[in-house]
Amino acid sequence: MSAQYSDSRLTNLIAQGTGEILKGIRGVGLLRGRELGEAGDDLAQNWIARVLEQHRPGDGFLSEEAADDHSRLGNNRVWIVDPLDGTKEFATGRQDWAVHVALVEDGVPTHAAVGLPDLGVVFKSSDVRHVSGPFAGKIAMSRNRPPAVAAYVASELGFETAQVGSAGAKAMHVLLGDYDAYVHAGGQYEWDQAAPVGVSMAAGLHCSRLDGSELRYNNEDTYIPDLLICRPELAEDILAACARYHDEHGSYEGVSN
Repeated sequence: MSAQYSDSRLTNLIAQGTGEILKGIRGVGLLRGRELGEAGDDLAQNWIARVLEQHRPGDGFLSEEAADDHSRLGNNRVWIVDPLDGTKEFATGRQDWAVHVALVEDGVPTHAAVGLPDLGVVFKSSDVRHVSGPFAGKIAMSRNRPPAVAAYVASELGFETAQVGSAGAKAMHVLLGDYDAYVHAGGQYEWDQAAPVGVSMAAGLHCSRLDGSELRYNNEDTYIPDLLICRPELAEDILAACARYHDEHGSYEGVSN
């Protein structure tokens, strides 16, 4: 383990550096569409893997862009990353894509960073707090598969819904106060959640499954069906609305029309 960088500093630098790599290859305009997205995934993954191999060789590693090495299950320190969350958004010139980097210790994100490179910002668990004050009256949900439960919750609270790309972008816009909650159903993986949840929890937001249960990471099965990130003062009302939806429909599944 390199003594040159603390876990916090390393987390933040990886997120920053990955964002710079991705902006660089998109900015010169030599690739477009699917080829650009695949190049972004590959280059960012390779760089992160090399950095961690040099600076944290004894830690476990889980990434969307790499084969899962189950030796991580025996390691209490595991880096969970998504080098490019929102590949489609990145490749089509949208701003709602993100870089996710989290160090998970004993199932809990202890250091996390979410980069929104097109906005020029890295949100860091080491220095973050959520916006308080008046509600925005909006709930963020998936743009590709908008879950019906999110629309239901918005209706119950008298809020509007907004469709956004990356999970990291949705979570960070809750932190910024642009939305009051991010409600997701229909499935994600640990790399989609670990960094946004780590930053959001550090900022004082509520983070849980839709049934209110605790989020834990570095599991053998990396699939997680649902997620709630919200202003803490809304958590009770949103979880109650989710429970009513579940009672009426038998699950949280279903896509909004």
